[in-house]
Amino acid sequence: MVILPKNSCRTCTLTNYQTVGLIGKPEHAGANATLSSLLVYLHKKGCRVLVEETIAKQFQDKDMTPCTLEEIGQQADLAIVVGGDGKMLGAARVLAEFDIDVVGVNRGNLGFLTDLDPEDYETQLDGIFEGKSQLEERFILEVEVYQGGELKSSNKAVNEVVLHHSKVAHMMEFEVYIDDIFAFSQRSDGLIVATPTGSTAYSLSGGGAILTPNLDAVTLVPMFPHTLSARPIVVDASSVITMKISPENADSFQVSCDSHVVLTVLAGDKITIRKNPGKLSLVHPEDYNYFKVLRSKLGWGSKLY
Repeated sequence: MVILPKNSCRTCTLTNYQTVGLIGKPEHAGANATLSSLLVYLHKKGCRVLVEETIAKQFQDKDMTPCTLEEIGQQADLAIVVGGDGKMLGAARVLAEFDIDVVGVNRGNLGFLTDLDPEDYETQLDGIFEGKSQLEERFILEVEVYQGGELKSSNKAVNEVVLHHSKVAHMMEFEVYIDDIFAFSQRSDGLIVATPTGSTAYSLSGGGAILTPNLDAVTLVPMFPHTLSARPIVVDASSVITMKISPENADSFQVSCDSHVVLTVLAGDKITIRKNPGKLSLVHPEDYNYFKVLRSKLGWGSKLY
């Protein structure tokens, strides 16, 4: 099932990308080659170039400035992420806190979020610098874990927050509340709470709906529920989703954010998930089309006539 929106992208008319941050995958041959050529390209553009400190040591360039991700977010007008969607997700959780545009050069596998072609990125970036592009805002989630009423841990997610057992193929019992209203209890392997961005990731493999990016909604997808009546549900993204872990559970559990960050959860703990105030501002080439991306990545059929 695909839930359809109005168009979520708006065309940019003017850019002022004077300071540009480069973020990449360390020790990756393809990413390094692209980053090296990007340094040359950006210097020709007259840009001040900030390079994420984890990769800066790989390049002999006196005109670049090594920076943390936070410093790139604070100082740069545009961040270029070279890698796959995983690298983009890691950067986005930090950069969404700042007023910065983000674009990705695909050096990974699927490339739902990194849509510049590594073989033709200069032409596409030329258009972006000239304002011939689309700007799209994606919301992210924040998750908090409470134990005995005290905040124990927290983090953010661009794709999804997943409650799951710390062991493989083990069931757990929990309750789900939407805006403090009891929705359902469940015995299952866990629950996926996905944004529209994450609806084409783990949620999709679990049978969740594809939510087009501009929808202000999240989808809740049960993981191997112990009942045939459990189904995914889509709720307003402004809702506060609360999961209460039954104290009858004997084991420990985990909450993962984008499969990168893991928070420990114990029986009796409470988990809250809400929309984070930050926004990920994604820049796309002028000819970007979300459904074209879906057709390409998911192998959908082409037009019949």
